[in-house]
Amino acid sequence: MTLNTQVAMRLDEVAELLLEQGASPFRVQAYRRGAETVRRLERPVNQIFEQEGVEGLRKLPGIGDRLAIAIRDIVRLGRLPMLDRLRGESDAVELLRTVPGIGPVQAQRLHDDLGIDSLEDLEAAAHDGRLVNVAGLGHKRVTGIMDSLATRLGRLRPPSVEAEEQAPVDEMLDVDREYRERAEAGELHKIAPRRFNSTGDAWLPILHTQRGARHYSALFSNTARAHKLGKTGDWVILYYDSSGNERQATVITSQFGALKGKRIVRGREEECAQYYGVALRRASGQ
Repeated sequence: MTLNTQVAMRLDEVAELLLEQGASPFRVQAYRRGAETVRRLERPVNQIFEQEGVEGLRKLPGIGDRLAIAIRDIVRLGRLPMLDRLRGESDAVELLRTVPGIGPVQAQRLHDDLGIDSLEDLEAAAHDGRLVNVAGLGHKRVTGIMDSLATRLGRLRPPSVEAEEQAPVDEMLDVDREYRERAEAGELHKIAPRRFNSTGDAWLPILHTQRGARHYSALFSNTARAHKLGKTGDWVILYYDSSGNERQATVITSQFGALKGKRIVRGREEECAQYYGVALRRASGQ
């Protein structure tokens, strides 16, 4: 089986799962068109990527920013994280192992000891110094991890551009509301996550929705930390497209301060406070 056929089959599977899970027909059709384009290519798709990069993939008929990134991930990683998620096979440890410089032992330790479940969590830990304290990850390796994540997460743009690409908190909170309301009403397709699900039950609701040009997928958190703290019915993970890259955010119920009891986007508390019209107490001396 050629690589082009393998890539096309994965894109076809994404389309089928999106259709089954109630995603927009336009999004489903985009993945189907992308699969057909790759299937009909006269050149190996990895050759196009190696010679022309993501831009070369974008030039292919029917291949937009998001599909180009998806094809790149399949070529480089041999897997597509989005497809793993749609199948219910997301595994934080396996995801961390795809980062150069992180082996199986370090990946497990990062997940178990530091509670790191995503590349965004890993990036934050690299910048705030937590990775240096993990055995086997010295300053040189952490620098390499930061460089790798900068490329993979699209962090090479100026901070002002980076901030503009984030979805507004009111939009994310509205997606969170829609997800929780429809999950409670039993309106959403449920998947059977591989992790923490020994019986193989389909219990995890998944929502595909859209706000403007942004496509969202929402699921309750199925991480080790969420299970340990009993938050699998509270923490909601949002995945959304921005400038061709996929971003991730976590919405939780705040347990502290002026925002206690309110739904907030973790890491964007100040913006959430503005949204709710409350003032956050500043630490002394700040």
